[in-house]
Amino acid sequence: QVDLVESGGGLVQPGGSLRLSCEASGRAYNYYTIGWFRQALGREREFVGAVRRSGRNTFYADSVKGRFTISRDDMNKNTIYLHMGSLEPEDTALYYCAVDTFHSDGDYIYTGENDYDYWGQGTQVTVSS
Repeated sequence: QVDLVESGGGLVQPGGSLRLSCEASGRAYNYYTIGWFRQALGREREFVGAVRRSGRNTFYADSVKGRFTISRDDMNKNTIYLHMGSLEPEDTALYYCAVDTFHSDGDYIYTGENDYDYWGQGTQVTVSS
C-alpha cells in the first residue's frame, strides 16, 4: 500500500531552486503533521521541515531556514510542497515525505524520525555544477 508519494527531484546547479511535491493518501491521510526528511550518502536521515494539519505551525531545521519553505495545496491539505531555494551541494540527498498520525496534542511539531509513522519512497535531489 502506497501512502505517500513524492515527486519533483532532480539535478540542479548550486544557487538554483527546486520544488518537491508530496501527496498523502490511505493510512497517511489523517495526519497531524506532515513534513520532509533527507538522507545524504553515508549520513543519518535528518529532519528538514514540517507543518501541522491546522496550518498554525511550521518548523524548519536551522540548515534550511530562510532557504526552504513548505506550503500546502489550497484545495487539498493532503498535498504539500517543499520549495527549495539557494541550493547548495550540501543539500544533495534523498528527500522523504513523512507523516505523524499519532501526536494530536496542540500544534507542536516533532522532529525525530521515530515520531513519524508513514514514509514515502524518497526523491533524489542532486545539487552540482
